[in-house]
Amino acid sequence: MSIIKNYLSASPTNAILRTSAAAALIGAMSLTAPTLANAKNIAPSTADYSFTIEDKYKGSATRTLSQAGNSWKYNMSARVSGVASASQNSSFSLSGTSVIPSSANTTYKVFGMGRTHKLAFNPSSKQVVSTYKGESKTLKMSQQAFDDLSLEIQIRQDLLNGKFTGSYYMAKKDKIEKTAFRKSGSTKITVPAGTFDTVRVDRIHDDNSRSTSFWLAPSLDYLPVKVVQVNDGKKMDLELTKVR
Repeated sequence: MSIIKNYLSASPTNAILRTSAAAALIGAMSLTAPTLANAKNIAPSTADYSFTIEDKYKGSATRTLSQAGNSWKYNMSARVSGVASASQNSSFSLSGTSVIPSSANTTYKVFGMGRTHKLAFNPSSKQVVSTYKGESKTLKMSQQAFDDLSLEIQIRQDLLNGKFTGSYYMAKKDKIEKTAFRKSGSTKITVPAGTFDTVRVDRIHDDNSRSTSFWLAPSLDYLPVKVVQVNDGKKMDLELTKVR
């Protein structure tokens, strides 16, 4: 839900942060395609989560989506007290229902040691500049690419408007990678924030030792209410505690 993700190694403390980022990667399918006049945009919100890894490491995360005109910001912070912390932010604009990212920043720390990864998007030149460990690389963007958080927003936009394809492109440290999702049914689930009708979506991994499943609530603009991820045998659970 939530993070960070594939940027981190498979150690338990790093996996905690990856859970939050995993939560940033969400997708599902809506049933009908509305007309342009009925096109929808998600609303600003703040959501709080709790997460655990094998009932041993416990932490919390908050994600806030804010808007000022056509300038949008999506911020995430996650923390395991005394062990690890992470923060992500993404800036973007909207063109109709399409998300146009401009910049993103990811910072994580484990026992006081950390790294920062920055992305700068240039749609006009179809390039993304990725900066990590003081080294910058220019990535060719033949298809619109996203960071973790702007990707989540684009998928939610597509779900609301019947445009979900299950196939998106994500900018990483040294490459732009195609990322796929699959709809896997609907169910009602209960989390600390309440009981929700949800759509389950699975991310498709090339590595059979990994799995990621999301439960998204249409009533909350497809906000993830639960995420379960398994990575190298370590199970991670993320659950919504509050929407503000």
